[in-house]
Amino acid sequence: MKGFLDVFGGVRRGPVDVVLAATVIALLGFGVVMVYSASVVEATVVFRDPQYFLKKQAVYALVGLLLVLGISRIDYHRLRPYTYPILAVVTGLMVAVVISGHSAGGAARWLRLGPVHVQPSEAVKLSLVLWLAYSLAKKQERIKTFSVGMLPHFLMAGVLMALCLLQPDFGSAVMLLLLTFTLLFAAGARLGYLLGVAILGALFAVWAVGTSSYRLARWMAWTNMDQHKADLAYQPFQSVMSFGSGEATGLGLGQGLQVLYLPEAHTDFISAIIGEELGFIGILCLCGAYLLIVSRGVKTALEADDEYGSYIAFGISVLFGAQALINMAVAMSMLPTKGLTLPFISYGGSSLLVNAAAMGILLAISRRPEGERNARTQAGPLPEASAMLVTEADYAPDAARPERRRRAAAPAGATS
Repeated sequence: MKGFLDVFGGVRRGPVDVVLAATVIALLGFGVVMVYSASVVEATVVFRDPQYFLKKQAVYALVGLLLVLGISRIDYHRLRPYTYPILAVVTGLMVAVVISGHSAGGAARWLRLGPVHVQPSEAVKLSLVLWLAYSLAKKQERIKTFSVGMLPHFLMAGVLMALCLLQPDFGSAVMLLLLTFTLLFAAGARLGYLLGVAILGALFAVWAVGTSSYRLARWMAWTNMDQHKADLAYQPFQSVMSFGSGEATGLGLGQGLQVLYLPEAHTDFISAIIGEELGFIGILCLCGAYLLIVSRGVKTALEADDEYGSYIAFGISVLFGAQALINMAVAMSMLPTKGLTLPFISYGGSSLLVNAAAMGILLAISRRPEGERNARTQAGPLPEASAMLVTEADYAPDAARPERRRRAAAPAGATS
């Protein structure tokens, strides 16, 4: 089996980042436990089965774990030919949602595929990261130009953002803009262009809120929560009460009372239940887990084989970190309600499986070729080099570089 997977992956590679993999597995297990704790009351009242959400989330987590393990064994370079097909399929699903999507909570974000409900807005984030990485790695130095480096990427992101806003899904639209901005920044796009896009994005956000009655109502309720705690601000108000009830150490797992009052506590606001039952320490540990994922993801991006893998790893790290940050900020009423899930924790198959696929790709990038690992091990620690030597090597005249390379490659005594 190992030989088959290595052949399928194209290059025999070393192990994945163990710390990153262990953190994700721990979050998957923790998510199943917290979904059960947050949903047992609703499952009993609505479905007459206390374990209704637990059983479904356990299946999602198991499939997600298999997805992580399977994708992590595939050479991520094999994703290149499927970049445009993935983007086209996801875009088509987004269009289908706008035309005939299933509505829930005032938004049409789901497609009915038999007994399964699919939320394409979760997959569109990962598909955009893959496409941006493919495009940016191919254009390289032309990234600094407006017509090649900026315009095509923001046009594609704009189309996907428009499809999100038509559902409406303002939170996913914000995430798509953030992913595009950060990846272009990492690729070396001109700061002046990026600053202009940031200003336009802020103006567009103000326009989108001001021209939508329900978004404007949410904003007003958020800014005046005391006056709207019985209607539009009921959910964020109860969420803040949950965090306050937990204090430092929490009330204990399964002992929270806000599940009786907080609507949909097992989905977007599950961090509030974590805060109530596990307290400030539990939230601090959860933030530490996401910080660890982001830091190991950035480390993977810096050590990737090529720019393509580096951009994918960086984009996925931003996706996990930003979505977790926004979700918890919303639950604490630091931001208006956005509708973004907490990665690996919130109830839902679409979000969990897409996050699992993204993590599998990130782990695949973290696997170094075995020959390279062995060579580094045998070579020992790298020699120290001064900044002046590096600068001289980087900025030496082009005519001198081939000669330097020839001398460096020649065996000892051959150049004397």
